[in-house]
Amino acid sequence: IHIVERQPRMLNFKVEYRQRCVELVLEEGSTVGEIKQILESELGVPVSKMQLKGWKSGDVSDSTVLKSLHLPKNNSLYVLTPDIAPTASTSKNSALQESLNQNFLLIISHREAQRDYSLNFPGSRTIQEMTLAFSGISYPCHHLSVCRRSSPANMQEPTEESADVHMISDSEGDDFEDASEFGVDDTEMFGMGSSTCRKSPMMPENSENEADALLHFTAEFSSRYGETHPMFFIGSLEAASQEAFYGKARDRKLLAIYLHNDDSVLSNVFCSQMMCADSIVSYLSQNFITWAWDVTKEANKARLLTMCTRHFGSVVTQTIRTYNTDQFPLLLIVMGKRTSNEVLNVIQGNTTVDELMMRLMAAMEIFTAQQQEDIKDEDEREARETVKREQDEAYRLSLEADRKKREAQEREEAEQVRLEQMRKEQEEEKEAIRLSLEQALPPEPDEESGEQISKLRIRTPSGEFLERRFLSSCKLQVLFDFVASKGYPFEEFKLLTTFPRRNITQLEPGSTLMEAKLFPQETLFLEAKE
Repeated sequence: IHIVERQPRMLNFKVEYRQRCVELVLEEGSTVGEIKQILESELGVPVSKMQLKGWKSGDVSDSTVLKSLHLPKNNSLYVLTPDIAPTASTSKNSALQESLNQNFLLIISHREAQRDYSLNFPGSRTIQEMTLAFSGISYPCHHLSVCRRSSPANMQEPTEESADVHMISDSEGDDFEDASEFGVDDTEMFGMGSSTCRKSPMMPENSENEADALLHFTAEFSSRYGETHPMFFIGSLEAASQEAFYGKARDRKLLAIYLHNDDSVLSNVFCSQMMCADSIVSYLSQNFITWAWDVTKEANKARLLTMCTRHFGSVVTQTIRTYNTDQFPLLLIVMGKRTSNEVLNVIQGNTTVDELMMRLMAAMEIFTAQQQEDIKDEDEREARETVKREQDEAYRLSLEADRKKREAQEREEAEQVRLEQMRKEQEEEKEAIRLSLEQALPPEPDEESGEQISKLRIRTPSGEFLERRFLSSCKLQVLFDFVASKGYPFEEFKLLTTFPRRNITQLEPGSTLMEAKLFPQETLFLEAKE
């Protein structure tokens, strides 16, 4: 006997970590811990600080065997390291490298508005191309102030459209007074410059419909932040909700509503660093319908609140109202439910890629659990409906068969009635003809009349005999009419002599009995014509 060893099934994994992607191929007999060990050597991330997300069955332990998860051939996973700050590229200067790995708190004071913004940034976060670590600002906390800067050529008060932003550091001994020293136009910092929001808004204020507004939003987003961004749904909020919530249970998705505000200091950072991160873009495209709106203009914000009230109720609308401008942009994660839609999470602009991914995955875990229940309910409902349809179809076929049987029986009965009617009419007609012939026959001559008389004896097919006297001068037609009057019409029967055998019905009806040699007596018999 030749034994063929079964080859182990191989699984492909595409693992994303921040801006890196690692592709692995493992046997299905491997464990989750073995994947982490490989990733530790590839990414330089300790297993103890590594969270491996993306499993369809939720969180799994390191000892879980891949085969028990019933995975498809190709899989996508995400590595999250919330305890490890994002790192910059390798530097020869160890002191600089250490500062790159630190988190900085920037306290920015807006002099005209008399407002403070507290922002957390890792040292590797860029002010355009330059990192905070290169600027030499104090760690871990640094105070900056923001004010409008008048043009050197014209000292008059600048207009709102030409307003420039000047950022001043309070550090002693450093040279960080103006971001322009690093080749950066400080009007572009944090999305506050006229080049990004004053001249070209993300969304026009008076679009006729949501689709046109979203087309403009997508084009402007791509222009500002590049083509790598979530695919925004082009259409109304109602259409996006229909697409996400109301299809087959297996095809439903979460709805991510991105709310942009150009007046927020966080908008540029959130869009460029979060919304355009490859891992976020990939995860949103796979699991979400992403719809966007710009609330910079009051008219557009009012329009959004009206839409939200109509589709999600006043609670969601009130939730959006509670957020201040500097808390935008917002990412609302909405899950469709049978009775009313539920906002699972509201993600504010001041977050990190890892935190954003964790919150998206947490929402997905809740959604997946609900989706599995919905799929089960839908399958059971469809099974019940299938059984009902089959029963209804069987009942319909039964009724159809009964109907056809009844119709066939009715047709048969109708045909029998028709045939019976025809038979009856034919018999009545024959009887009428017989009576008519009987009445038209000349009287039977008396034997003592003295005329030449022929005595004829006719044997019927049933064995009975018909006897009658005829004048020998009578025509054969009288004989035929007599036989027909007894129920044996000329068209159906022939009259034969016994010996020699002759067919009298073939003779000329006008001939006399004498001419037919049926005198003085003769025995005939009736036979049905073929």
